[in-house]
Amino acid sequence: MPASRRSSADPSTTPEAKAGTSLRVLKKYPNRRLYDTQTSSYITLADVKQMVLAGESFEVRDAKTGEDLTRSILLQIILEEESGGVPMFSTQSLEQIIRFYGHAMQGMMGTMLEKNLQAFAELQGRLLEQSRGLYDPKHLTPEVWTQFMSGQTPVLQNLMTSYLEQSRSLVEQLQRNAGGLFPGMPGFGSNKK
Repeated sequence: MPASRRSSADPSTTPEAKAGTSLRVLKKYPNRRLYDTQTSSYITLADVKQMVLAGESFEVRDAKTGEDLTRSILLQIILEEESGGVPMFSTQSLEQIIRFYGHAMQGMMGTMLEKNLQAFAELQGRLLEQSRGLYDPKHLTPEVWTQFMSGQTPVLQNLMTSYLEQSRSLVEQLQRNAGGLFPGMPGFGSNKK
């Protein structure tokens, strides 16, 4: 069960705790401060972002009610990132995401985004692994990385084009198949081939 759906305030009852993995618990107090129970200290959103980047498992709980607030804290980090620097999401992307809330396909959209992000992260990991032997890590500056990636543009474009085509094909296939499951539902079955 995802962390966002757990209702127990006791972190020792989580699946991670039962499996023996340490799940770092952060408590959020009414004064908006975050308290790290592992280090017994207050932390900031920047610290939580570093935990995410480091791949640490954690959850954020309301100190008073025990409610899981992990998703809202992660959304706050995304909002800060989107507000400063170069945003990842265009206005059109955000509008499309908002349109899926309350839509019959909301669940599928969330799953598809999650799978796409996972596939993209795996692709990024493979590229990093392949590039590891090309440069001395001590000299791998952002400028050198940019030069390396600019030489990879045709390869990346082909990979991404193929990946996006597969995603589009999967969605179209799902839509055609759903026509038989939901006859009469607008948008399903009208594109049968």
